[in-house]
Amino acid sequence: MALSPDEREQFLAEPHIAALAVSADAEGARAPLTVPIWYQYAPGGDVWIMTGRASRKAALIAAAGRFSLLVDRVEPTIRYVSVEGSVLSTVPATRELLTELAARYLPADKVAGYVDFAWKDHGEQVVIHMRPEHWLSSDLGQV
Repeated sequence: MALSPDEREQFLAEPHIAALAVSADAEGARAPLTVPIWYQYAPGGDVWIMTGRASRKAALIAAAGRFSLLVDRVEPTIRYVSVEGSVLSTVPATRELLTELAARYLPADKVAGYVDFAWKDHGEQVVIHMRPEHWLSSDLGQV
């Protein structure tokens, strides 16, 4: 059963690990790049991700101008939300945004250490904003 707009937005706002998918080439000779990624979302807003400025992911998103995210869970029910949309902006990452993203996924006592490490060792990062345009969602119930 499809989720209501409110249910799907609330589900996407939970801190799931997303599968990001983006076209790997214009001719269709390669399958899409699909990788796990942290993301940020608040109901009614835009989705954003953070990735290396020089990463393959960033280059493919820039070329395609759009990407999709899929989040799911298997307990207590099998539920998923997939969202696709156009890139709104790509801007340099800030330490504050890195902290916000890390705090979404890590225990509070691990955030500062992770941010220090990532800011120093992951290289230059960018934040890519996407406006959700197409949604797919379902709650398949309990198995």
